[in-house]
Amino acid sequence: MKILLLEDEYSLRISIEEFLKDIGYVVDGFTDGLEAYNAIYEKAYDLLILDVNVPSLNGFELLKKLRLDEQTMPAIFLTSLRDVEDLKEGYQRGCCDYIRKPFDLEELELRIDQALASNSEDDSPIIDLGFNVEYDMKKSKLMHDSVEVVLRKTEKDLLEVLIKNKNAIVSTQMFQDDVWGEYVEPATIRVQLNNLRKKLPETVIQNRRGLGYIIER
Repeated sequence: MKILLLEDEYSLRISIEEFLKDIGYVVDGFTDGLEAYNAIYEKAYDLLILDVNVPSLNGFELLKKLRLDEQTMPAIFLTSLRDVEDLKEGYQRGCCDYIRKPFDLEELELRIDQALASNSEDDSPIIDLGFNVEYDMKKSKLMHDSVEVVLRKTEKDLLEVLIKNKNAIVSTQMFQDDVWGEYVEPATIRVQLNNLRKKLPETVIQNRRGLGYIIER
């Protein structure tokens, strides 16, 4: 599970990062709202933890932009704000939870567990890719016209990265980070993607020359 953490208070950010990594999460920490916003379109995150008062783009506006872009990953706000109107604004922007500072890290863990569980219950594992193509995220099974399409493990991993980043371009660097986790030749990534594309209707995965690949739905 990958978590994006936006928090500009150094000591708190480091404490949260270390705690979440110790309990098994992959965490990317940011201090600037605009940098965090851009990162969300470069990697697939399962959860966002957002401080409200941060430079460039505050947490409320960041989440508002994401929801307008139909990005639906769960988000938890961290804030020292106390006014009930701020609480209302957080939920209106599309968060699933709101934690007031100071807080115990164990409480944050419980809130994260709840947010991820609720999101999993709401989302169907069957992803419609159009052209009579569906992918079952739980079973890692691809169906075309109700017939299973056999995929190799790397092909499944590539497809799942594209699905998690639907409507956003996925670069070869993103595939490298999320699928291999280490350096591989760009040509190797392109060959694997071309093999995957041959098993699908032509327009399911589109190539944006010089940028990457995208599934638009």
